[in-house]
Amino acid sequence: MIEDMTKQLIAACDGASKGNPGPAAWAWVLADTDGVPVRWEAGPLGVATNNVAELTALHELLDAVEPGVPVQVRMDSQYAMKAVTEWLPGWKRKGWKTASGKPVANRELVEAIDERLQGRTVEFVYVPAHQVDGDPLNAIADHAASQAAQSQEPDGTAHGASGVPDVPAQTATRSGAARQSRPAARSGSGRARSGSRTISAKFRGTCGGCGRTYAAGDKIAKNAQGWGHPECASA
Repeated sequence: MIEDMTKQLIAACDGASKGNPGPAAWAWVLADTDGVPVRWEAGPLGVATNNVAELTALHELLDAVEPGVPVQVRMDSQYAMKAVTEWLPGWKRKGWKTASGKPVANRELVEAIDERLQGRTVEFVYVPAHQVDGDPLNAIADHAASQAAQSQEPDGTAHGASGVPDVPAQTATRSGAARQSRPAARSGSGRARSGSRTISAKFRGTCGGCGRTYAAGDKIAKNAQGWGHPECASA
């Protein structure tokens, strides 16, 4: 056991969906009080959306930490974080309706997380995904979730894994710049090199070709596994 009931642990969690919805999984990584990763776990979800995967990752992480242990949770999903820290009180007041009067999506997961947050000390920290020199725990969780989404098999220290997953260098990106190891489509062409039409992504998603995520606003193209990076469509 690494839980010290007086010191704050550091953790990260992430979800992945190959197609959104598509084959999905969740993952978390837990570090000691010095920030050194010591435990991690990833689990498959079958076919699910990215938001379900993100919320499930948080739910599973909270179940893995003793309730009396303070924990800092690092996430790259603004949706999941805001759902349980900002929007939740308003949803409750409105009878689990959104501001537009629609039923709250993924209500059961949000309620389950809310129950697990009661009486505990949890600090949420937003960390942008895939940044060069970005948060290492988030990178581990992101990679583990992506791998589990592809394999649809559980993994982690509880399943016999030794150490934490090695995170490929090409998963990192520079803030506001093109992704490393991913050349952009030709300027003004509106098409990937393979001739596939490109569009601007409306939402953050996961490339079906390489398993890396893309951000809202990034150029994406259709490939054999769904939507993803233009160069993956041409591979």
